[in-house]
Amino acid sequence: MFIGHFAAGFAAKRAAPAVRLGTLFLAAEFLDLLWPWLLLSGLETAQIVPGITAASPLDFVWYPYSHSLIAAAGWSVALALGYWFARKSVRGSIVIGIVVLSHWLLDFTAHRPDLALAPGLEGRYGLDLWASLPATLTVELLLFAGGVAVYARSTVARDGIGKYGLWALVAFLLLCYLAALFGPPPPSITALAWGGHSVWLLVAWGYWVDRHRSATAK
Repeated sequence: MFIGHFAAGFAAKRAAPAVRLGTLFLAAEFLDLLWPWLLLSGLETAQIVPGITAASPLDFVWYPYSHSLIAAAGWSVALALGYWFARKSVRGSIVIGIVVLSHWLLDFTAHRPDLALAPGLEGRYGLDLWASLPATLTVELLLFAGGVAVYARSTVARDGIGKYGLWALVAFLLLCYLAALFGPPPPSITALAWGGHSVWLLVAWGYWVDRHRSATAK
């Protein structure tokens, strides 16, 4: 749920106006930023199986250290504590933790049953939204539109970068999302893993845009 995760980052700005958008993107995508390293190391595995779902060709074979519920909860606590030590903000830390954990909940909605509750447990869970392309598009685009709308109402542009940089970011995220849905599958798992590191550029873009916007008064 690529843009669904970014939607959570956008929307969380209202709950924690002092937290930079890039930090919220980092929290929302942290599990997917960790996953490529685990793939490359061989600690987690995936396969490319075109047609395995209507919306994604990926078979997430084994990824409990990044994407099990217990792991996600652990990472959410770790990032929340890290933010508290860096900023001493209880509110910001709580929001960061919730956004990290939201990744698992959104994946649980979208994925076929491939998510574990904890490393070592046999059960696999998922509501399989990706089985239907129309349902996937409807849910994810509505989530994304809602998240962007919340961020746009919660902040105001201070200059052209704050205004046009935001909408360029939104357009780019949509383009990436549609390319992933309707484009060819990745050529290999290695290429997928290295390509996953490009999400760091979107985190940086979030910081850049947010520095040129100010939180609106509630």
